[in-house]
Amino acid sequence: MKAVGIIPARYASTRFPGKPLVDIKGKTMIRRVYEQAAKSHLLTGVFVATDDQRIVMEVESFGGNVIVTSPNHPSGTDRCYEALEKIGKDKYEVAVNIQGDEPFIHPEQIDKVVKCFKNSEVQIATLAHHLMDNRDLINPSIVKITRNVNGEALYFSRSPIPFIRESSNTDWTKSYTFLKHIGIYAYRPDVLEKIVKLAPSSLEKAESLEQLRWLENGFSVMVEITDKESFPVDTPEDLKKFI
Repeated sequence: MKAVGIIPARYASTRFPGKPLVDIKGKTMIRRVYEQAAKSHLLTGVFVATDDQRIVMEVESFGGNVIVTSPNHPSGTDRCYEALEKIGKDKYEVAVNIQGDEPFIHPEQIDKVVKCFKNSEVQIATLAHHLMDNRDLINPSIVKITRNVNGEALYFSRSPIPFIRESSNTDWTKSYTFLKHIGIYAYRPDVLEKIVKLAPSSLEKAESLEQLRWLENGFSVMVEITDKESFPVDTPEDLKKFI
């Protein structure tokens, strides 16, 4: 099974402009993400997808593969699909969207999401981690997931899900095993082509979560559990933890 890793990266982030090029202990963020992805045992190629020449130059400087994409994409998913078209979508059975702000992503996480596609029924796959902290549970920046008995996503939410009726919300993590979403996605190329053509859905607009568009339109998302934490760098404040 041939799988390709694509790292969408844009310079003009609203919350953190220039984020892919910030220095983290002597290496740029985009380089750290790329080098971690390149350690995967199951990816047969890794590419950065960007619309910014500064990021192109940085990736080329360390010998990475880079694809120039349109500046008009509304999401990383759309940028991934354009990159996949340019790389050759018929060359791969799985495309993995690796977030460009995950400089410490574990290669094992990438491999785990690719392995989901050994099941021929899987359309889209992502990861989750057990959520143990009540502060994270009520933090709207941390997305929560519920799954069905087959491991497929029932819903993604910024709110705590499910609601624990018989317990104070300060003790909910003692009453139920909540799941925190880890923002890596993998798709079959034909499914990726279909989902980028979908119009924004009502649930997506309500929660500002693109993956709800896929669920609302009948696509299934396999959710594999990882024991590895995620340490994304979304803001300058996040960066201070690592420098």
